[in-house]
Amino acid sequence: MQFPRDDRDHPLAHAFRAFIRNPPFPCVGAKSALSKEQVKIVVARDITSGWDDMRIYPALLAFAARYKRAPDLFQSFAVVFEGPGDLGEEQFERHLWARAQSLADKDSWLGQPWDRRVATDPESPHFSLSFGGEAFFIVGLHPRASRPARRFEAPVLVFNLHAQFEQLRAAGRYEKLRTSILQRDEDLAGSVNPMLSRHGEMSEARQYSGRAVDDAWRCPFQGRTDAADVQ
Repeated sequence: MQFPRDDRDHPLAHAFRAFIRNPPFPCVGAKSALSKEQVKIVVARDITSGWDDMRIYPALLAFAARYKRAPDLFQSFAVVFEGPGDLGEEQFERHLWARAQSLADKDSWLGQPWDRRVATDPESPHFSLSFGGEAFFIVGLHPRASRPARRFEAPVLVFNLHAQFEQLRAAGRYEKLRTSILQRDEDLAGSVNPMLSRHGEMSEARQYSGRAVDDAWRCPFQGRTDAADVQ
């Protein structure tokens, strides 16, 4: 594995921060993270390849470790890929899960514990990914996304911490924040995102890529067999 490097001055990192700052962008949580300088950005080569997985994973592990030391609200880890920019929604979804599987396999091989607050089975309504013992969900963006809020000039995987949403719930702030984001997203797109649901209602895996999927969709991710699922 390679030591994490600082990609903050890469042109794609600048472009992604500008994308979040753009007033119509609906996720006020991401805007808060950016204003607090708590968005870690890694720029990788190609989402269809494992070329940079051994560089992404230690950076993600370091991010999880920093969060454990200082669990401040509104922190995100984003991987911006240089390409390709012509993936359709199903293609992007397939490569999103390939990267997630590769990173999760490395986490398992290194003996990192699965976050016991979430399930390993992607069909479970309590599912989240886990890296370095911290649960994450992914927000995918790419040039051909159907939802405007997910449409960026390059493929991106944003890893958000499950624990932060529990912090917001505990503070009584979650519903207000969620309502604001949903309204802003509807204002931008002209329609409500049909894939959004609360954790515990249905598997969040259906939301990761941003593609609208039906009830027959099955997540390709293979969960850990060495971790006990939550009930």
